[in-house]
Amino acid sequence: MAKKKKAPPPEPFARLCLVTPAGLDPEAFAPVLDAALKAGDVATLFIVSETSNSGELQRIAEALVPVAQANGVAAIVANDTRLFGRARADGLHVDTGLAELKDAIEALRPDHIVGAGGVATRHDAMLAAETDCDYIFFGRFDGDTGPQSFDKSFDLAAWWSAMFEIPAIVMGGNTLASVEPAVDAHIEFVALRSAIWNHADGPAAAVAEVNRILAARQAETAP
Repeated sequence: MAKKKKAPPPEPFARLCLVTPAGLDPEAFAPVLDAALKAGDVATLFIVSETSNSGELQRIAEALVPVAQANGVAAIVANDTRLFGRARADGLHVDTGLAELKDAIEALRPDHIVGAGGVATRHDAMLAAETDCDYIFFGRFDGDTGPQSFDKSFDLAAWWSAMFEIPAIVMGGNTLASVEPAVDAHIEFVALRSAIWNHADGPAAAVAEVNRILAARQAETAP
């Protein structure tokens, strides 16, 4: 069973994670990513793509993993252990099922990060936690279709963060302000996609602004 927390979660809450945008050209995107990661605290970069072409996926990952790592940001790819190895990523995100999650943990831990996605219920989360994964991701990478996190994903992440030790990551909305409720709920991490890459002032300005929002909100909610 998942381990229950013995003490309140530590500050800060809702550290920022980034999800790569759809349709990116890796060579053109790499300097944009580098500037964004230099603009403020980012915990993790999830490298995802809508393409199923293995060569294109490898080209994307091999271009972006070194950029993330050079900035002290964990680079995580989704589901493909061969891609993980070829790109020398820091971790693997598994949202294809419990069996695949167990296999990844057996193959890659303890030297690498293995996290769980595809969690739709409390029962799903508990089953994932029994594998001793490194985090549980609530929501979908493309789930930032509204201004705030999807209600069900947020409620699950808030419940999980209040109860258990394995960190939660919740998918935010398409606005920077969508990180604020995650602070209030003491959710450990919040992921943003379009709110960063489509920001009117550019991704670097967006990352800097999110860090200001998080710091201000954390100060407001501090005991």
